[in-house]
Amino acid sequence: MTPQSSEQARTFAEEVQPHEPDLRSFLHGRFPNLRDIDDLIQETYARFFRVRGAGKIKEPRAYLFATARNAAFDLYRRNRNVAGRDLGETALESVVEDRPNAAENASHEQELDILNQAIEALPDRCREVLKLRRFQGLSYREIGEKLGISESTVNAQLAIAMVRCRQHFHSRGDLKRDHHAFHP
Repeated sequence: MTPQSSEQARTFAEEVQPHEPDLRSFLHGRFPNLRDIDDLIQETYARFFRVRGAGKIKEPRAYLFATARNAAFDLYRRNRNVAGRDLGETALESVVEDRPNAAENASHEQELDILNQAIEALPDRCREVLKLRRFQGLSYREIGEKLGISESTVNAQLAIAMVRCRQHFHSRGDLKRDHHAFHP
């Protein structure tokens, strides 16, 4: 484990994880229609570690709750924008051919290569947890049972994986990928 990952693990264990049960209760109570609280929690953690890396968080608990609330609002806005689209616009989109050109294909291939590099650069446990979540769609409980670890450890490993992947994208100047959340 590198000094940076051990510092992230310490930060998670001391400043984030103790608040998770309250954060989950808050989200369930305030946003009862949200289906996957786990993804929202992960987005909150990713935002937390992105700002924490810049040393800007004085009150971790308050920041986590405000960030979770904002992430939930962002999710509602995205869902509303998709649901509220004009039927004519949707029908037109189904007729218009929207195939990527050669340059877009090359760019997409390059992004996939960077993503694969980011995943392969993760510590073994983080990589394994991330792949089980993203590519096999296992729940936190299922991952924990499969690997013999607690759900909170799954959570911590995913948070670390997300931060590391974003750092990887950022270090390569791929700010578009860095900006759009990579959700494990």
